[in-house]
Amino acid sequence: MKTICVFCGSSKGNRPDYLESARNLGAVIAERKYHLVYGGSQVGLMAATANAALSAGGEVSGVITEYLQQKVGHTSLSHLYVVKDMHERKMKMFELSDAFIALPGGIGTFEEILEIMTWAQLGLHAKPFGFLNTCGYYDKLSDFLDYATREGFVKPEHRTMVLSEESPETLLDAFMDFKMPNVEKWIGLT
Repeated sequence: MKTICVFCGSSKGNRPDYLESARNLGAVIAERKYHLVYGGSQVGLMAATANAALSAGGEVSGVITEYLQQKVGHTSLSHLYVVKDMHERKMKMFELSDAFIALPGGIGTFEEILEIMTWAQLGLHAKPFGFLNTCGYYDKLSDFLDYATREGFVKPEHRTMVLSEESPETLLDAFMDFKMPNVEKWIGLT
């Protein structure tokens, strides 16, 4: 594992802990000599993560659309990929990355990490992914995934793919031990 993709909010959220968690994650990624890939913005938790990694001597690649680059693009990254649209952006981030972390964020962050989960469930990749669960931000989503599993819409083996930790060190350590379950996605297929 060499490259970690971080999905997170373009805002800072309402708690200072979110900003601190983003900065801590960026610094830990750099200190562990991983390359950070993220959405290329200079605002919110996105900027906090990238700037902390850069300040710690890390390499940071941003992937941003032409439209967003004009509005909020970061100008001091190691590498910047400017792409046409959000679909191309997500695919480029996926191609560049060996693992994925979701910090707190909104609809875009949810959509990004859920797509990574879907692709894993379908067997399209075996890359580790998980939540940096700052202040219990992802507790309700984890509860929902447990509920979906109990209700027969998610296989228990697929539920175990989703890692969740409160510290970046623990999450990155879990990534190193991660083994993708080898199980068919389809439930009830005859």
